[in-house]
Amino acid sequence: MDVFVNMFKCWDDISAYNCGFLFSVGDGIPRESSPFINNASMEGENIYEGKNMALFEEEMDSNPMVSSLLNKLANYTNVTQGVVEHEEDDDSKRKEIKAPRMGTFIGVYLPCLQNILGVILFLRLTWIVGTAGVLESFIIVFICCSGTMLTAISMSAIATNGVVPAGGSYYMISRSLGPEFGGAVGLCFYLGTTFAGAMYILGTIEILLKYIATNAAIFTGGEEATLNNMRVYGTCILALMAIVVFVGVKYVNKLALVFLACVILSIIAIYAGVIKTAFDPPDFRICLLGNRTLLSGDHICAKYVIENNVTETTLLWKKFCSDDPSLNATCDEYFRLNNVTEIQGIPGVQVESCLVNNLWSVYREKGVIIEKQDMPSVPVPSLEEVKEKSDAYVYTDIMTYFTMLVGIYFPSVTGIMAGSNRSGDLRDAQKSIPTGTILAISTTSFIYLSCIILFGACIEGVVLRDKFGEAVNGNLVIGTLAWPSPWVIVIGSFFSTCGAGLQSLTGAPRLLQAIARDGIVPFLHVFGHGKANGEPTWALLLTALICEIGILIASLDSVAPILSMFFLMCYLFVNLACAVQTLLRTPNWRPRFKYYHWTLSFLGMSLCLALMFICSWYYALVAMLIAGCIYKYIEYRGAEKEWGDGIRGLSLNAARYALLRVEHGPPHTKNWRPQVLVLLNLDSEQLVKHPRLLSFTSQLKAGKGLTIVGSVLPGIYLDKYTEAQTAEENIRSLMGVEKTKGFCQIVVSSSLRDGISHLIQSAGLGGMKHNTVLMAWPQSWKQTDNHFSWKNFVDTVRETTAAHQALLVAKNIDLFPMNQERFTEGNIDVWWIVHDGGMLMLLPFLLRQHKVWRKCKMRIFTVAQMDDNSIQMKKDLQMFLYHLRLNAEVEVVEMFENDISAFTYEKTLVMEQRSQMLKQMQLSKNEREREVIHFIFLILLKMKIRLPFTNSMVPDLAKMACCFFNQAQLIHDRNTASHSTGMVKSHTAITTPEKVQMTWTKEKLISEKHKNKETSMMNYKDIFNMKPNQSNVRRMHTAVKLNGVVLNKSQNAQLVLLNMPGPPKNRQGDENYMEFLEVLTEGLNRVLLVRGGGREVITIYS
Repeated sequence: MDVFVNMFKCWDDISAYNCGFLFSVGDGIPRESSPFINNASMEGENIYEGKNMALFEEEMDSNPMVSSLLNKLANYTNVTQGVVEHEEDDDSKRKEIKAPRMGTFIGVYLPCLQNILGVILFLRLTWIVGTAGVLESFIIVFICCSGTMLTAISMSAIATNGVVPAGGSYYMISRSLGPEFGGAVGLCFYLGTTFAGAMYILGTIEILLKYIATNAAIFTGGEEATLNNMRVYGTCILALMAIVVFVGVKYVNKLALVFLACVILSIIAIYAGVIKTAFDPPDFRICLLGNRTLLSGDHICAKYVIENNVTETTLLWKKFCSDDPSLNATCDEYFRLNNVTEIQGIPGVQVESCLVNNLWSVYREKGVIIEKQDMPSVPVPSLEEVKEKSDAYVYTDIMTYFTMLVGIYFPSVTGIMAGSNRSGDLRDAQKSIPTGTILAISTTSFIYLSCIILFGACIEGVVLRDKFGEAVNGNLVIGTLAWPSPWVIVIGSFFSTCGAGLQSLTGAPRLLQAIARDGIVPFLHVFGHGKANGEPTWALLLTALICEIGILIASLDSVAPILSMFFLMCYLFVNLACAVQTLLRTPNWRPRFKYYHWTLSFLGMSLCLALMFICSWYYALVAMLIAGCIYKYIEYRGAEKEWGDGIRGLSLNAARYALLRVEHGPPHTKNWRPQVLVLLNLDSEQLVKHPRLLSFTSQLKAGKGLTIVGSVLPGIYLDKYTEAQTAEENIRSLMGVEKTKGFCQIVVSSSLRDGISHLIQSAGLGGMKHNTVLMAWPQSWKQTDNHFSWKNFVDTVRETTAAHQALLVAKNIDLFPMNQERFTEGNIDVWWIVHDGGMLMLLPFLLRQHKVWRKCKMRIFTVAQMDDNSIQMKKDLQMFLYHLRLNAEVEVVEMFENDISAFTYEKTLVMEQRSQMLKQMQLSKNEREREVIHFIFLILLKMKIRLPFTNSMVPDLAKMACCFFNQAQLIHDRNTASHSTGMVKSHTAITTPEKVQMTWTKEKLISEKHKNKETSMMNYKDIFNMKPNQSNVRRMHTAVKLNGVVLNKSQNAQLVLLNMPGPPKNRQGDENYMEFLEVLTEGLNRVLLVRGGGREVITIYS
């Protein structure tokens, strides 16, 4: 009994929601994680205390108080990865994060200085100067430093346009250019950093084996033995460094100051050595045979010596004379013709002699003897003997040329991102990053350029070209110039390269971890995890494995160009990001660093691209291919991210420009293609009822042109926006599964009819509007409880015609093929009854471009009347198809007039009787309200007079109560729809509802029911005595006969395309129109009804 009490309480208090149904509706909008708005911190607090802000309290969750926002903004801290968050106490308690206190000098300038100055300066710069000459070396250094300076300007603009969290350059590029570019360039930068670690380790091994522990080599012999030594020792040191990084990054960070001190002391030792050389040159003698450089050793730099008036040959004599010490021995021809001389390797600062001689390049092939250019010698006709005595000379180890030297040198100017990576540790990052980075690049550029001139002015060319110091007793060439001892440079460079290697192995895994945690590359997800303290264990393991690849290459000169490519690509995109943001002038682009311009960024981008191909064109192509593959992978499989990137802004600007260009007028017939608006129906759970409609769309469009997938939710937007979001997510998910490329648009409208009308009128933008509507045939239009289904359909047909849009109606859509299916044979039959602008011709051609329909043949049927020449029609149609460049079979079907069959007459009569019966069954608003009141008061009467009542009646009566509310809602919806469409005027004529008599008795109720029953019986008698309308009989005759012809020819076709006749001008026959279409397509499996948009869509002209 309580069921009815609650029901009537609901009826009385429905506006107050007293039925016991409480809904908590959220907006369903995912909030972006922000450091400024953290609702979790407010849990457990009564933030609504007081009444001053009661007006805003319902919005406090999404729009916090200004005081709360400012408090979070003031307390916001950003910690660089691998620095503070990984330094924990032994008891695993987190240290308190102190406020950042580092200034420009400590936080930016010195880290950049340490990263820029390194292994290339100590091991290769002297060799580059001797090989390329002072002038070309100056050009190499100037080009590379200019590229990094322009990149630093762009980076400063990006870094000062807000806070740069952990990830450094990757964060800047990805947030400026989008996840695709960010992921591709971020991974390239990660590979560059990893190979940089390999280069530093190889530099460490080279210093160790050639200048510190020369007897520590495991393998002895020629060049291959040297490479094997590099591989073995490199692998061991890599494993040791990886263990150090794994155990604790805090030790690496604390040792960074020691490594930096080594670099600075080494630089000071070089300049001190130059100053000392100007006054007191060191004694480093070079032995020459003619103009050829000899290896240093235990021998005296002479052919023979005279002691006690006795001439004795030297060890050098034996080397060239087959170990025969006698003066009459047969010696090497070049040795016999030329004298042995000894010169100073570091003669002092001599501009006129030394600097002038070193101005020009001396590029040589591999295995060529290093010669002094201004030294006279007697040539020999053949070099065969020289090759036999090759162990006496100093040879070039690789072929040299300008572009190769650029690739080897460029890693020495990388490291400019060190300051931006530490932005969270700076007192004022907006000021420190530009100042410190640009100052560091200026300082290092001065050091490099000045060293080129000083090396050229102080050191002999043969010594400069001697890469490994073989002519100076195996000393490091730059060490021979240093003061107070060459060991200062040797030890300093050793620790410097060790520190740089550790820094690379520390930074690269954290960069990979930042990329993995962003979730843009699915297969890297595992590398986002690590130890409990955040250490990227798996990323460190992958980094060590990739670094081992560089170690196995075992040549510093071969590894350097590889990492040059990846760094140059990263710098290229930093410049591109700045240029794009500047040109777009987005409101959020407000860098504090003002000394930038898009032309500088574009120049830096062009310079980086040119340097990539100058260094090594094939390495550049490989690096770009890797980045391109990563880009496409992220675009295809990566997670969708919205970072407000510049590429999205660029796309919007390009789209705006294109839309304005397209806006001028309709496209030419040659450019016409179906721009489709797909109308989907949703079920109660907001799922698509007919998913194969999207499959058919993708088969028709093949990713070309515009596709808008739309649907309508009846109701009020404020009540339905959560359902609308759910529906949009479901549709987008299905579009991804069906590979339908396009846009999704959900409309919430008071009625389904109005929503469809809004979509047809307003979907699209500017010139990018749909010209074709695709929808499914309403299968349930005959059901009495689905009265408005066919009315909506017919009105949609009328509206597409009025809007000059084509209409495609897919009947039996659930039988259409999915994208995975393939038709190996069959036909696509086109029944061309009336001319529709060529739409029927174009659609099969587009469908056959897809794999599903590719093997189907196209057949075109047309109908000839009694007065038509069917033979000539066939010839004309074949010629028309020939000019259209379409391959299809042509058949003309003759359909002569004959008498209307009894079947057609009877079918028309049944159709009209059914239509009239449906009209009789449709009660007016007041009648339906009376029926509801009858029902309710019948229940009251039973309760009042205590009729027999059992518990088994409760479910039935509850269902009847639900029916009451459903009927009331149906009345409301029907009146709303009738008012909006103007179709049922009787519903809108009464503006105020009549008052219903509320005083009822049992006798009055029974008499009212008998009265309604008598009226209904009279109406039904009129229906069975009616005669069919002759116009409807003729239309039915056409539908039946044409259906018979189509069935005869195309019953087994894979798809039948038919001209769709238009609806009647008299709207009272709309339900008959649906019956005609049903008869026309009866018995066919897959049918596409096509109605043209009133313009030509295909042409024979080129």
